[in-house]
Amino acid sequence: MKPTLVLLPGLVCDRAVWAPQIQALSPHIDCHVVDYGLCDSLAAMAQLVLDTAPAPTFALAGHSMGGRVALEVLRLAPGRVHHLALLDTGTHPLASGVAGAKEKAGRKILLEIASQQGMRAMATQWARPMIHPSRHGTPLFDAVLDMLERSSAEQFAAQINALLKRPDAAPVLPAITCPTLVLTGREDLWSPPEQHALMSEAIAGAQLCIAEQCGHMSTLEQPEVVNAAFEKWLELAP
Repeated sequence: MKPTLVLLPGLVCDRAVWAPQIQALSPHIDCHVVDYGLCDSLAAMAQLVLDTAPAPTFALAGHSMGGRVALEVLRLAPGRVHHLALLDTGTHPLASGVAGAKEKAGRKILLEIASQQGMRAMATQWARPMIHPSRHGTPLFDAVLDMLERSSAEQFAAQINALLKRPDAAPVLPAITCPTLVLTGREDLWSPPEQHALMSEAIAGAQLCIAEQCGHMSTLEQPEVVNAAFEKWLELAP
């Protein structure tokens, strides 16, 4: 019987964000991708993960918002997770003062575009700083737009609410004891390498991997790097 890997997408992403990893790892491990539906808090998303996971214990990987969901799973039921991967993510809550207000305003603008002009119009604006400039205008960029367009403004609103109310997850890190991978893109403007270095230092024995020439969508932008890191993390590499 193959072990289980639960994969958590980021904000209004779906299983396509994990497609290269699913293809590479499926011969060795059962991959299960979570759909958050209209959950509007990270805690509710984490409970959904625990309720729908197809095995009592599992490896858990989260990308972007999914990494924050993964840490909530660890907060709720650490004994169910035997391997953890955190990709292009963070632990900090919404900032106070001007910085927090700026984030709220920026997310509100994107939600208004999604509601009034559609998800693809929002995605076209949102994805540009997310993805390495060398990949703008490529089939990969179009595939990301297609993925975001498959979601809805209602899901976008629910997940934005979850992110704006996100808890401080930093206290979870020192309690993590399972093999952990921390990975991000060198040019990830949202979740930079310095942030991931601090996260990896807080987790005993964590592996830190920085994907070169890579923005926020590491699983798609540098799939070979992510796949190799996953094989090492899951002890699948020969």
